[in-house]
Amino acid sequence: MLDFKGIAVHYGHQDVLANVTFRVNAGDRVGIVGPNGSGKSTLFKIILGEMGVDKGELVIEGNPRIGFTRQNPAPDTPEETLLEYALRGIPGLSEMEAEMAELEQDLQDPAKMKRYGELQSKFEHLGGYDIETRVKVALGGLGFTVEEFGKPFAAFSGGWRMRAELSRVLASKPDLLLLDEPSNYLDLPAVDWLQKYLKGYDGTLMLISHDRYLLGTLTDITVEVDAGTATRYEGDLDYYLTEREVRYEHLKAAKENQDHHREQLQRFVDRFRAQATKAAQAQSRQKLIDKLDEERIILPKRYTNSGRLRLAEPPPSGVEMFRCENLSFSYDGHKQVLADLSFNIVRGDKVALIGYNCLGKTTLMRIIAGTRAPTGGKAVLGHNVVPGYLSQEFAETIPPDLTVYRNAKNVWDATGGGPEKNFRNQLGAFGFDENDVEKPAGVLSGGEKIRLAFLRLFLAAPNLLLLDEPTTHLDLDGRRLLQDALRKYRGTVVLVSHDIEFVRAVATSVIEITREGINQYPGGYDYYSEKKSERESKGRAQPAAKAEKPGADERVSAKDLRRARAEARAKIAPKVKALKAVMDKAEKKLEELEAQLEEASKELFEPTPTTDFAETNRRVRTLQFEIDRYTADWEAAATELEELKKVEISS
Repeated sequence: MLDFKGIAVHYGHQDVLANVTFRVNAGDRVGIVGPNGSGKSTLFKIILGEMGVDKGELVIEGNPRIGFTRQNPAPDTPEETLLEYALRGIPGLSEMEAEMAELEQDLQDPAKMKRYGELQSKFEHLGGYDIETRVKVALGGLGFTVEEFGKPFAAFSGGWRMRAELSRVLASKPDLLLLDEPSNYLDLPAVDWLQKYLKGYDGTLMLISHDRYLLGTLTDITVEVDAGTATRYEGDLDYYLTEREVRYEHLKAAKENQDHHREQLQRFVDRFRAQATKAAQAQSRQKLIDKLDEERIILPKRYTNSGRLRLAEPPPSGVEMFRCENLSFSYDGHKQVLADLSFNIVRGDKVALIGYNCLGKTTLMRIIAGTRAPTGGKAVLGHNVVPGYLSQEFAETIPPDLTVYRNAKNVWDATGGGPEKNFRNQLGAFGFDENDVEKPAGVLSGGEKIRLAFLRLFLAAPNLLLLDEPTTHLDLDGRRLLQDALRKYRGTVVLVSHDIEFVRAVATSVIEITREGINQYPGGYDYYSEKKSERESKGRAQPAAKAEKPGADERVSAKDLRRARAEARAKIAPKVKALKAVMDKAEKKLEELEAQLEEASKELFEPTPTTDFAETNRRVRTLQFEIDRYTADWEAAATELEELKKVEISS
């Protein structure tokens, strides 16, 4: 499907990609990994034609339909609703549907009939008949409520617009799906839903991500982009993590040999280039040096540019770290962001706050940190508790206009400080050298910002860490380092993260924030998932049992009424009886199919760990086609019956 052949891309004097050669076959599920800034997103820009190459070529076979998320999604008109926006995921589909509707007015013309057949076949192939169902399922799974489907798209924030863009791309069923860090703008429940949905995707997937949960469960091929090149590993994330260490040891040994050989050649050139008798030999060796420089081995960036993350020993505190009673908060005095929360956090616990965006997780973190006060109820820190807050909004806790040095030095001085030499050692320990310390914090890369944030936490030595999306700017190795540090940390942690593997490894308990309130789970992520699935299963079973009987009674009543009216108007002729039989059969079948469709749709909206999305999606499509067929049978019989009744009444 995609063949990268010796591709090179330069930004000025910087080689972003130097010699990229690998192939993506149809049906492959490829994870694209590598350090931040290594050129992963550049590959997607080349595929989409947004960027040219300086060398090499990309061959795209078969003209596949490509699905990708745009960075700044916008509506066609100010009035366009969320649902309308998401339904525009397949270019030309609405125009195709309009043309089909126009052709349906006159299908006696052979040319129009042929055109209609072509359009119908293409429309069906593109999934036009069930796209609305797919869009609604995707919107619901990504956190939108049914009530929000009709809201103007322009009314949503940037993060929620990106969710809508993702739902639109997923529902369009592209042949090739390009996803660049899709979990960055999702909360944890939505990431879990996305994973289950993509399990059922049967096209070619290319996924750029640092999320080990998505990579580990969705991909079976791994492409590492690092040091200007790309290496394809014929296996999943675990295979890649093992094999890359073996490959690195080989590269390291080869580089040592290459460097040693170059040094020998250079010594000869330096010694004999000025001697006439050796000039030719020196020139020959210089050519060898030039060739080695062209083919020089570069070690992967992750091994040569890894700043460390460390956590200071927490000072002693009381057993209770935080307590809230009937806590409420509102930004405007009207709409409650948090309402009537009561819980406590004890020393040594590592709590994950889980819930959809806009339900108050960040607000709660701010209240615990003391940067916000509750507007109702009580929030109390325990004895000798020192909170350390890492906000997902970098500028909220670290002034972007201050240098790295000054941001760290202010904390150092506030906590008692010490000799300048010791402070400089701490800067170096977190990967900041003399070239970095005078940079304004606002121009740092994502990884550098995280290191600065943790340096400040290390210097302040808190015993209650409040971490709001700490993994967002970290690559695979950075996340592993932070995960290991937090597991060893003897203080208390409250964290919000969309990285399921990170939460699973660190959290010892879960507080779930829902629209109805909070649920506490005295166990890790797996315990939370298990208990949540049990609760949702019970919740689905009870309403279904209550709704079954009234619905059946209503359908029987409607049927009896139709029969009574028919018998009152005229005698039942054999033809009428036959048509009635067709209608009755169609109605009964439609009742069964609609009940099955409702159940299947519920399974997509509220999936369980055992939900097979591919099979359920196929079942939904089949049910919809069957419903259309029996509806057409019913309508044809009903139309003919109405004509017969008119004739009998007139007679």
